[in-house]
Amino acid sequence: MARTSRKRSTTANRAIAAGAALLLGGGGLVAANVYASAGENKSSTQSQNVAQSWSTISCPDIATQSQLANVPEAARPEVDRNLALLDTQITEAYKRFADEKAQIARDPGFAQSAILGPLQSKRFATIDRIAIAIGRVAQKPTGLDALSACKLQADNTPKAGNGNNNGGGNNNNGGQNNGNNGGNNGGQNNGDNGGNNGGQNNGGGDQGQNGGQNGGQGDGQNQGQDGGQNGGQDGGQGGGQGGNGPEASDFVDITSVQPNVKNVRNGRGGSKGTFSSDCGVNENRIFNSDNVIVAPGVTNGAHHFHDYIGNQNNDAFATDESLANGSTSCKNQGDKSSYFWPVVRLQNGENEEDANKDGGGLEGNVGKIQRPSQVTNVFVGNPKSKVVAMPRLLRIITGDAKAFVNGNANANASWSCTGFENRQLKDKYPICPQGSQVVRTFKFQSCWDGQNIDSANHRTHVAFAGADGRCQNGFQAIPQLVQRIVYNVPPGPGFAVDSFPEQLHKPVTDHGDFINVFDENLMNTLVSCINEGRKCK
Repeated sequence: MARTSRKRSTTANRAIAAGAALLLGGGGLVAANVYASAGENKSSTQSQNVAQSWSTISCPDIATQSQLANVPEAARPEVDRNLALLDTQITEAYKRFADEKAQIARDPGFAQSAILGPLQSKRFATIDRIAIAIGRVAQKPTGLDALSACKLQADNTPKAGNGNNNGGGNNNNGGQNNGNNGGNNGGQNNGDNGGNNGGQNNGGGDQGQNGGQNGGQGDGQNQGQDGGQNGGQDGGQGGGQGGNGPEASDFVDITSVQPNVKNVRNGRGGSKGTFSSDCGVNENRIFNSDNVIVAPGVTNGAHHFHDYIGNQNNDAFATDESLANGSTSCKNQGDKSSYFWPVVRLQNGENEEDANKDGGGLEGNVGKIQRPSQVTNVFVGNPKSKVVAMPRLLRIITGDAKAFVNGNANANASWSCTGFENRQLKDKYPICPQGSQVVRTFKFQSCWDGQNIDSANHRTHVAFAGADGRCQNGFQAIPQLVQRIVYNVPPGPGFAVDSFPEQLHKPVTDHGDFINVFDENLMNTLVSCINEGRKCK
């Protein structure tokens, strides 16, 4: 398995590795039912089960704050290092969380004094360094220190705006989320609770609408069903092979999901062509737990493993120059772009060779890595306008690796099955019928600010088109990468994506990364094909 040989300090490695190794393993701290059944006292039940109830540490994501929308270039290296350190601090807090579970059971206040309090102090100092680094070359951001506090969060705690309903007293999470591709999971949630209607859950707005990633209107219905395959019968038990997820309630039978895909109609001035780049399925088995976009120069900055296709030189220490000079797995050698995403593992008791490594088994990412049976990279146009060329070395991240903690405003990956791809799921894994394969789809942002190839939070330089298909706020339409990844895994709940330890392998945390390293001639060909309505590859 390809890994960079450069490492952080032994002390830092030991802290990260131990933190995730002890994270939730050995019957660890997976979420139990934190809601009392009918007639029970909820607060009493929660108090009695506190050590089992809390499954994750929820911290505000500093990188997505508006104060970091435009970090000066001179401050970026220090800001990025400290953003990565914030992730390390959470992992170390998890080690303490797992080590002290017996004490927390005896004294719930111990979690605050021994874990959350020290974590807040460390975060406060790190956030202050971020503000100081920016203040040296520009106006110092204010208000970030208010985001240093974290809290314990239960697995099945509803999050505002995600349209989830935990099925009332029985805490059944078997509902289906049929949100559209705008990242919206508002809509109605008719959670069935043993024959009792759970009512409506209008998450994120008076009418159950969530603006998603770029103002798209949520029209998905989340129809919780008692019954179906693994639907809502877990109640927070289990925890997967690694002890930190997934659970049976994270899966839903795709045949019980209603069609929910809606596409914007092409207008008269739209660009209808496509350009496909075949870059294989990672036959070279290039994996690492780095992320050069989010944590450049930091080994294991992702805390989970990625598949890489296209550019073969991508690790934490990749530079613009090394990417440009790297080899590529793409058939068209003019495409040296890097395409990467969290690996999918089959949790069947078999170990991968990273079972005792950072990013792998030491952080709860266990099981045999599954090679996709098919990967397609298709660049499409804009339904309302022509597209302009992507700037070379443009970075785009779609989805949110921390959506379980952050909420799903930036969640964007979709899950489905071959033969059922008009039914897309965002917060559930699909259970596919015999003969059907699992499909995950990434639709990347297709509007660009016209200036920047990246931004401090890796989001604000690009955006999704509005509900009408047009780019907003002066952004320009660029070719949209639509990536489709297919897996031939056994039917049933037995697979999961790698994740940060605290994200519990939830499907809503799925995400994709792209760095554009097309040469100029091929990019111009790509744009011409799309704008002229041709199909090219």
